[in-house]
Amino acid sequence: MQYEKEIILKDGAKCLLRGAGEADAAEVLRTFDLTHAETDYFLTYPEENSFTVQEEAKFLKARSESKNAIEIAAFVDARIAGTAGTDPIDDKEKIRHRADFGIAIEKAYWGRGIGKALTLACIECAKQAGYLQIELEVVAENASAVRLYESVGFQEYGRNPRGFRARSGWQTLVLMRLELDS
Repeated sequence: MQYEKEIILKDGAKCLLRGAGEADAAEVLRTFDLTHAETDYFLTYPEENSFTVQEEAKFLKARSESKNAIEIAAFVDARIAGTAGTDPIDDKEKIRHRADFGIAIEKAYWGRGIGKALTLACIECAKQAGYLQIELEVVAENASAVRLYESVGFQEYGRNPRGFRARSGWQTLVLMRLELDS
């Protein structure tokens, strides 16, 4: 999928949201490794990322050519500050209406509106792709992320008290969804 939109952040800075492509692979990987080191709220630790720049480029190329998946990068001063994306849960008939959503923002850019902008962009793309529902899992103690998702209409539909077995202990996952056809 393709996407591009310029927005103004809360602090007045310009931010370009656009579908990440092959040429962005090294910067996307840098952002992935940094964001996953800055917080314990992601599925993986940075050292678990086994993608090379070439593999990331291939992944991003596939997303840019896809009809139902996208990886959007937020550029501030020509640097990626965060990424977000949607992917199909599966292509099986009974569940092809569902998309999975994920997002990561560098800590230095938290609180500037990038997370909300990326989330809204992914919702827009999911609607264009024909999805009827977007789903996510978020660590319960990540209150700012939960508030963000609720602010754009996501609703909790369950909890998994042993969702992540982090190095620091168990983390409860909040299961959330947003219906796009209501």
